Amino acid sequence: MSNEEETNEPPGTSEHRLRRELPEEVPVAAPEPPGTTDDEHATALTGRQRLVQGLWPPRVSRAQLIVAVLLFGLGFGLAIQVASNSDGGGALRGARQEDLVRILDELDDRTQRLQDEKQGLEDQRAELENSSDRAEEARRQTAEKEKQLGILAGTVAAEGPGITLTVRDTKGTVQADMLLDAIQELRAAGAEAIEVNGVRVVAGTYLSDSGKGVSVDGNKITQPYSFKVIGKPQDLEPALNIPGGVVQTLEKEQATVTVERSTKIVVDALRAAKRPDYARSSSP
Repeated sequence: MSNEEETNEPPGTSEHRLRRELPEEVPVAAPEPPGTTDDEHATALTGRQRLVQGLWPPRVSRAQLIVAVLLFGLGFGLAIQVASNSDGGGALRGARQEDLVRILDELDDRTQRLQDEKQGLEDQRAELENSSDRAEEARRQTAEKEKQLGILAGTVAAEGPGITLTVRDTKGTVQADMLLDAIQELRAAGAEAIEVNGVRVVAGTYLSDSGKGVSVDGNKITQPYSFKVIGKPQDLEPALNIPGGVVQTLEKEQATVTVERSTKIVVDALRAAKRPDYARSSSP
């Protein structure tokens, strides 16, 4: 019976029932033609869409950000400066004539004060430079004076033109006072430095007889007596050869005297600087 009932269903009923049991058909997208690329998709975009994609989201590098901040700061400063200048100009434009005159007077006074200060500073600089020059000149003169005093005191070696006086006493008749006369005559003729047999002659030098010789400041010397003298040769030699002078006196004692001029005499015998026992400088 059942088989008959099934066979007796109207035609098309089974097909309708099967269609209801199957899922609905899903539309299938048409396959893209071979060879389609992303560039072709990009070309399909409109110009507005490409502009929006290029501007957003923004792509800003660190350097561009720093430049932007600097430009913003510069523009802000310029705006403030312009605003302040505009305010100042407006204030001056709105000022009375008396106020403008007063402002000009104050500016003139300030300018004059600055000029006076500048001149004072320039004068002070010039004074300091002159003081420095004077101090340098004073130091130079002090050093030169020290050398000169050292030569006179016998603490510094000296050289220069002069003469050499040699006295040969073979008979032993030359005495200390005769040599002292020679020293005094040379000093009077302008001798600046004298040395006798290696002993420096200074202001306090003394001579004495010592057996068959002579002592100079306690240092015994023997003949021949050699004097090295620095000074002007044209003055020193005539002073020794005057009639009745040193040379004639020594020759009467049967001594042989020789005087020679020289363009360079070296007096290098030195004396130790001695501190005076009582004398002190009176200058502050």
